[in-house]
Amino acid sequence: MTRGDATATTGTGRSRIPVLLYHAVMDDPPAWIAEFTVTPRQFAAHLDAVVASGRTPVTVGALADHFAGRVPLPPRPVALTFDDGFADLPGPTADALAARALPATAYLTTGAITPGGRSLLPPAPMMTLDGAKLLEQYGMEIGGHTVSHPQLDTLTAKALRRELTDSKAVLEDALGHAVAHLAYPHGYNSAAVRRAARAAGYESAVAVRHALSSHTDDSYRIARLIVRRTHTAADVEAWMAGEGARVAPYRDSAATVGWRLYRRARAVARGPVFAG
Repeated sequence: MTRGDATATTGTGRSRIPVLLYHAVMDDPPAWIAEFTVTPRQFAAHLDAVVASGRTPVTVGALADHFAGRVPLPPRPVALTFDDGFADLPGPTADALAARALPATAYLTTGAITPGGRSLLPPAPMMTLDGAKLLEQYGMEIGGHTVSHPQLDTLTAKALRRELTDSKAVLEDALGHAVAHLAYPHGYNSAAVRRAARAAGYESAVAVRHALSSHTDDSYRIARLIVRRTHTAADVEAWMAGEGARVAPYRDSAATVGWRLYRRARAVARGPVFAG
């Protein structure tokens, strides 16, 4: 088995699937998103590393089809995802992907990209809702990322349902077809959130976890590798080789559970806040 073989497995026999999470691609990002922003030059180097790896790029929809037992995955899959809907996405970022024939999945926060909408995201250059159709013309798959970008696992059942269904409806109205995939803001989720996502009509949901996904991952908690400004093409090469991160699925740690409880208590005292 070669180092770059995407069918490489852990000791438990689970194959490794890198699902990369990007946010903004720009040279001069706002301070609040700078840690999760890469420059266009970095981004190009990352994409070239993905292409050179020989992996087959797929959308999250293809992963969801696999988890549902509908369609098998190619033997060496990789997925690229983008959260929030920053202004670069339907322009230079989409161009860079298209130039390499790389599909991707974009998760859009409707309150941040709709005129007059509101979200918890701090100010930043954002795309607009009418750019969602353009993204599809580039070959991108569109998913929901809630209305206001809250910490979903701290919301009441009513507020949670509204965030999931209202954003889905806005995107479906703009695109003229169903939107079946969801990204949890900040990656935060719980068993109750996952049940609500399913009930709202989503077929899959991605988290963060900074881990490699696998053929046995949870379709409502698909693991992603969050890309930071410090990550180099060498890091991407390691992920493409199935290295450099643990492999999902795995149980939440005690620290993760404790952090969730703390955030819930904080939300009761302060109301919804941006977690960045």
